[in-house]
Amino acid sequence: MSKTESLNNPHGDDRIILFDAVCKLCCGWTRFILRFDTQHHFKLCSVQSPAGQKLLKQCGLPTDTFETMVLIHKDGFETKSDALLSILAKMPMPWPLFLILKVLPKRIRNVLYDQIAQNRYKLFGRYNQCMIPRKEDQNRFLE
Repeated sequence: MSKTESLNNPHGDDRIILFDAVCKLCCGWTRFILRFDTQHHFKLCSVQSPAGQKLLKQCGLPTDTFETMVLIHKDGFETKSDALLSILAKMPMPWPLFLILKVLPKRIRNVLYDQIAQNRYKLFGRYNQCMIPRKEDQNRFLE
């Protein structure tokens, strides 16, 4: 379920995207963020990293299975389609146009999200190890 709850974000007002760093789809998503988030609205953090594990625990989310992307912000956190749409809202045009998907009930959006998330390794593959950020992108990732 998508939640927006208050949590103690040790990174202040940063918007943090937690992602599965062995998932090829998720790594493609991080490359999308790095390319289009020219205003640096977001920091990225692998769920497999110590910082990612700590943030997952703070959100009350599983630390051993990764079924959703998580967006942490000053007001709490969001998951699934809510997280995706909140991220796209901060991107330059034309990406915010995807907010039209909010006309779909959240339940339907999340069923679609879950279908992709549960089959992402089959559909897109996985890496044997976590992705390592390029040197020029390291400041966009949490340690």
